[in-house]
Amino acid sequence: MSETLLKTPLHGLHLELGARMVPFAGYDMPVQYPLGVLKEHLHTREQAGLFDVSHMGQILLTGSAAAQALETLVPVDIVDLPVGMQRYAMFTAPNGGILDDLMVANLGNEQLFLVVNAACKEQDLAHLREHLGSRCEIQPLFEQRALLALQGPAAVKVLERLAPEVAGMTFMQFRAVRLLDQDCYVSRSGYTGEDGYEISVPAAGAEALARRLLAEPEVQAIGLGARDSLRLEAGLCLYGHDMDTSTTPIEASLLWAISKVRRADGARAGGFPGAEVVFAQQQQGVARKRVGLLPQERTPVREGAEIVDEAGTVIGSVCSGGFGPTLGAPLAMGYVDSQYSALDTALYALVRGKRVALKVSKMPFVAQRYYRG
Repeated sequence: MSETLLKTPLHGLHLELGARMVPFAGYDMPVQYPLGVLKEHLHTREQAGLFDVSHMGQILLTGSAAAQALETLVPVDIVDLPVGMQRYAMFTAPNGGILDDLMVANLGNEQLFLVVNAACKEQDLAHLREHLGSRCEIQPLFEQRALLALQGPAAVKVLERLAPEVAGMTFMQFRAVRLLDQDCYVSRSGYTGEDGYEISVPAAGAEALARRLLAEPEVQAIGLGARDSLRLEAGLCLYGHDMDTSTTPIEASLLWAISKVRRADGARAGGFPGAEVVFAQQQQGVARKRVGLLPQERTPVREGAEIVDEAGTVIGSVCSGGFGPTLGAPLAMGYVDSQYSALDTALYALVRGKRVALKVSKMPFVAQRYYRG
């Protein structure tokens, strides 16, 4: 089985570090190291964790029309994205559903740098080529570059030892940085709710950079298990679980990610796939919404669990769930009929035939600590 799985440039290092490897999005990836998921999670919140996210897809768009072209596929302001800044975006479908979510950075020199999800990268590339191929150059960097995430409150002091200029960056800033004589792209962002950086590094230099960062006393290698519990505490969506082609940005509670200029009353309203559906939902409301859920006992509530009201009527289902080590309690996200989406609404999840009391909760569950300067 493992022969068919792809490997990141850090695969050998993961094995050397004693990682437990699992198949993920077609790759052989570390789910945890000997430290264990709980301690890895808490270490990232307290110090700095290093994550291999090289399975993600990195794509370069080049050309004077690249920004205008990309705007035809996403409900986000790309045209006025400043050089050296990054923005969260979504590829939408004609039905208003979400094909993938991604990060877009403006490198300057008519270049946009995209990071897309691992499981969607081939279809995203095909989508870009089909719709934008005549308007800009599209270059996949899947084999050429690795991606590391250094996350946690100590990330800044660790990375500034290698490149002092990163300390002055604020949340969602993006710049070219030399690290160990490698031309890297660094953004001050991440998927944990903590301050930190994502570092795109040439594949050939990835292991040396990872070893150098792991040599710092604050840094531990962190696997996919803690990555999931960290992003869940931060209330962040995981594509294919908390959103997909059957959910719209409005249903997924992602209205904030639709730029004001692209909304129905904006200067460049619509022009993205499914805009009419999304605008109608924004105006008229939706039948179901993604909400935060706090189990009122110690039983974790997992993805797929049905959510019922007091009378036992199914009114939704859990899309992500588990234990939050920082929260010290189980937590979940789910889709519920909109009339049940108000904060503190009492609901139940069915776990192995037993009712577990839930309360609709605000998100994030653990305060985000992005550095905004």
